[in-house]
Amino acid sequence: MAQNTEKYTVITGASSGIGYETAKAFAGRGSNLILTARRKERLEALRQEILSRYPTLDIIIRVTDLSIPDNAFLFYEEIKTYSLRTWINNAGFGNYDTVSKQDLNKIRQMLHVNVESLTILSSLFVRDFKNTEGTQLINISSAGGYTIVPTAVTYCAAKFYVSAFTEGLAWELKEHGCKIRVKVLAPAATKTEFGKIANDVPEYDYDRTFGTYHTSAQVAEFLLKLYDSNKTVGIVNRENFMFELKEPQFDYAGNSDYNQNIEK
Repeated sequence: MAQNTEKYTVITGASSGIGYETAKAFAGRGSNLILTARRKERLEALRQEILSRYPTLDIIIRVTDLSIPDNAFLFYEEIKTYSLRTWINNAGFGNYDTVSKQDLNKIRQMLHVNVESLTILSSLFVRDFKNTEGTQLINISSAGGYTIVPTAVTYCAAKFYVSAFTEGLAWELKEHGCKIRVKVLAPAATKTEFGKIANDVPEYDYDRTFGTYHTSAQVAEFLLKLYDSNKTVGIVNRENFMFELKEPQFDYAGNSDYNQNIEK
């Protein structure tokens, strides 16, 4: 495939896991990249790995802590002048615990990253690029963004927000005839650093804990399938672990007579 040396794909949370593999997948398609995460050394390693295979690409890295929502505004301001084609909000982390026992400082940080910063970056990108042909916004949710999982209630609630926000945004932009496509990817168990962080443990055995899971590279392939499709939702079925492309899953009121009627 011919390289696209004018357009950029933005990926948050690119220092490991799904974001790391997604960066390599888009590089394989000839896309220049703008990558952000908290760990500079991981981003530098990813940049060198990509350039060793695709030396003509432009790989820009930015160190950003999206648990501070103001940083989302600063990050966007730094890169908005680039010719952006695709924005992937992948940054996020989870938590396993009962609501009565969960660490509220950790939960607060999780909501800042998974909900606030994602909403800010989605809104800014859509504001500037909604009528740019060929643009896409893909937000990473979870199968837990469509199913409530025991001991992960708050995490699932945050991902329900991501799923509902993204599906609703897709409807809104479609109704206004905008050119951008907005989509949500909902993986199930994926072998990443997620397990360690969510459980606050130094090591996490996916084989023992889940038995069935996907690798980050497999989920990056799912993301590309979603990117290439005309569907809004890409979701992993938690029962058989098959990846499915679907229309929006939540009910949408559309032009219901019961909606707010605003005079313009």
